[in-house]
Amino acid sequence: MTHTKIKLEHNWRQKTLQNLEKDIWDKPDFESHLAKRCYDLRKVTLNKFSVEDLRIMIGQQIGLKYLVPLAIETLTKDIFSEGDLYPGDLLKTLLLVDTNFWQVHKEYWKQLDDLIKDRRQELIKTKISTDKFDSSLDNNK
Repeated sequence: MTHTKIKLEHNWRQKTLQNLEKDIWDKPDFESHLAKRCYDLRKVTLNKFSVEDLRIMIGQQIGLKYLVPLAIETLTKDIFSEGDLYPGDLLKTLLLVDTNFWQVHKEYWKQLDDLIKDRRQELIKTKISTDKFDSSLDNNK
């Protein structure tokens, strides 16, 4: 498998997922707070995303190509960045991203691995598992 470095437009943070992905979703036709929130967040410029917004969308595997680098930047400042749940909820969500994403986006996997490699004991103590993330380890070395 060939890995290509992601090249994002210089102003991608000022765009919405809807613009970047060139995909306009239909409004959800059922009552679900989560579905409505994800629908709404697709229309928010990425530079306005909160930690909670990142956690929600990454948890739903939406817009990963754009949101994972933002999440990694956030975690670089504070590995235990907190959305609405608990300290470290963004990291935990990021570590649960589908392994196929990490296999395609090796450079993001490496960045996240570098962030957590010296803090694994701390993660174990806070009950943040790296098992799923680590399961793609052999594919990314």
